[in-house]
Amino acid sequence: MSIAGPILSVVFIAVVAFMLLKKYYPHAVLLLAGLLMYVAAHLLGYQTVPLYETTGHIGFDLFALIRESFAQTNAGVGLLIMAIGGFVAYINAIGASRALVNVAVRPLNLLRKYPLAAASAVIPISQVLFAAIPSAAGLGLLLMASVFPILVTLGVSRLSAVSVITASTAMGLGPASAITVRASDIADLPPVEYFAASQLPLFIPLSVFLSVVYFIVNRHFDRTSPPEAPSKTYDEKSAHEQAPPVYAVIPVLPILLLLIFSEVTGITDGAVTLDTTTAMFVSLALAMVFEWIRKRKFGAVLASLKEFWNGMGNIFKTVVTLIIAAEIFSGGLIALGFIDGMLLLSDNFGFGYVGFGIVLSAMIFLSAMLMGSGNAAFFSFGPLVPDIAAKLGVSSVSLILPMNFAASMGRTVSPVAGVIIATAEIAEVNVFQLVKRNLVPVISAFLFMLIIHFL
Repeated sequence: MSIAGPILSVVFIAVVAFMLLKKYYPHAVLLLAGLLMYVAAHLLGYQTVPLYETTGHIGFDLFALIRESFAQTNAGVGLLIMAIGGFVAYINAIGASRALVNVAVRPLNLLRKYPLAAASAVIPISQVLFAAIPSAAGLGLLLMASVFPILVTLGVSRLSAVSVITASTAMGLGPASAITVRASDIADLPPVEYFAASQLPLFIPLSVFLSVVYFIVNRHFDRTSPPEAPSKTYDEKSAHEQAPPVYAVIPVLPILLLLIFSEVTGITDGAVTLDTTTAMFVSLALAMVFEWIRKRKFGAVLASLKEFWNGMGNIFKTVVTLIIAAEIFSGGLIALGFIDGMLLLSDNFGFGYVGFGIVLSAMIFLSAMLMGSGNAAFFSFGPLVPDIAAKLGVSSVSLILPMNFAASMGRTVSPVAGVIIATAEIAEVNVFQLVKRNLVPVISAFLFMLIIHFL
């Protein structure tokens, strides 16, 4: 095989990384780069395996590729992610997300005498919340409105408080997460099975480790840093949504339904099965019943459905289109022989399954850190996994799982990530000071993850 293709693919990766760092629109950059790589592969005479039935001309084939990618994605994982986005938008609009947060943080009152311990306890609690509210910026802002004032009142520094809140999004997990859905699709597993059998066993020790390291790091910084300047007074009462506490059950309905009607628990013995998309629509219907009982205004409840459709549309234009562009980008890399080149390089350097897993995870971690988006990083390189895993003779899930967590970890130490910028602004702290607080715990957790997963 000619080395021209793999070398050219590396050049494309470098150019794409540069353009993304310069804040070019990622969807367009990935799409254009993917199409150009397909053209380059065609001109080099490589045998490409397109997603479409050829039109007979390479120029038209490129547009047929886009059409087919849209058709395949929207009919499968795209619809699922849009349903998740719509449900998240709906529960935010009716106050259910904040109700869940308010109920979940009540155990912090037991640690009032130990402020930093209370701050560290936020991490495992809110990471569980992240499984039900899978928006990093959305959950971060909810926690800033509810948990942040509590921690500051207990005597926790603003930097320590906001650092543990951003750490809440360091591990994207749960069947409601877009990255989880895409990862499970790549691994060819149902999202709930991937969550219960793969994510949870790795998440539990990681969550404990992350909490301990944050406690140590924040204690060190608080002892060695000068006192913080006075800040505005946070009114804890104004941060609470008027939705009743019972609404806290609504965000977790999809997870409960999926676990009850799955082979993982065996409660129904397989007599009744439920896929994630259906669970989202069932949960939406139940949420609307909650709203009708609460408001007794049938017309208003029907009108509230537009929040769901708007949420679906927003996810389509941001996440689903990014998945399509990233699939074409990764397809272009495959067409240019990028994977074959990596395998050849790994043979020369003695890399095996572990070496590949570490390199791919580190690549996604650094990409998410530079781009500020875990989705963009993961969606760009995730589709390469099945081919790599097949050639290495390992399961796709063994490679995709650490890449899954690496994407959200990298975002947590990115000074350009939306959740970092937004929470730092509210807490009135410097973005780079916040990243500095996050850097040691998150990198430590990333290395710890690689050790316990691969060794």
